Amino acid sequence: MLAAAALVLASVGVLAYGLGSPQATLLGPALVRGEDPAEVALTFDDGPTVPYTGQVLDVLRAHGVKATFFLCGSAAELHPELVRRIRDEGHEIGNHTWSHPWLHLMSREAIASEIDRTQDVLERITGTRPVWFRPPYGVRWFPLAGILRERGMRMMMWSDRGYDGRLDAPGIVSTTLAQLHPGAIVLLHDGFEAKAPALVDRSATVAALPGIIEGARRAGYRFPPSARQDNATSPPWTSASHRDYPVPEDPRRPHDHHDATHRRTLRDGARPARDDRRGGDRLAAAGRGGG
Repeated sequence: MLAAAALVLASVGVLAYGLGSPQATLLGPALVRGEDPAEVALTFDDGPTVPYTGQVLDVLRAHGVKATFFLCGSAAELHPELVRRIRDEGHEIGNHTWSHPWLHLMSREAIASEIDRTQDVLERITGTRPVWFRPPYGVRWFPLAGILRERGMRMMMWSDRGYDGRLDAPGIVSTTLAQLHPGAIVLLHDGFEAKAPALVDRSATVAALPGIIEGARRAGYRFPPSARQDNATSPPWTSASHRDYPVPEDPRRPHDHHDATHRRTLRDGARPARDDRRGGDRLAAAGRGGG
């Protein structure tokens, strides 16, 4: 009896990890970090919203940084001018569902409708159907992988989270920079669960963004020169396989003639200043939730 109960609890734990952990592949593959160890990428969820998406874009432009925006279809329909600005300034646009629901327990038809309505409105505004998808809260459900595969779409999660719904600007900066590692995909927000602008306050995220960008550069990282892909199958800031996402090695590890991975070098001589040899469990714990 105890053994059966333990088995049930273990199964529930595995399922919970598979549904909600950014690194989990139980319910299908997901990109969680880039392959280039010299680069880190910024991503923003839940927009567009007024005035925060525009303010985020202002900061990115001032610092010469490109990002990926995972947009909710209902918000995009309300603010097509912001969607076009994201496109025109060279950023990538991804699909974050129509209404930002929890996908667990939803039917296949309901999940597909959330994705397809968003694809339709984003194509109508920009002329392009996004390739990348991020599930709200990072939560997946069993039909999702098949739905994305049928539409030629891919899932992008994250490996560094700013917790910008809980912290003030200094806390967002310190939390994000503490988790930075080679190839990090950083999760931030320019909206809040597709809610009306009057219910959204992302001023702390906007205030934190310059510190995140400057801190990452001081640590030796650079940002991708372009986040636009226009129907490409993977973003230009990573060549990682969609089915086998390698954990980027630390380029400063001692040279080992028996380990071929140590022969890789960083482009342009950039070297991340942080050591990323602390193990995947800590990164996985830091990245859960959000979206």
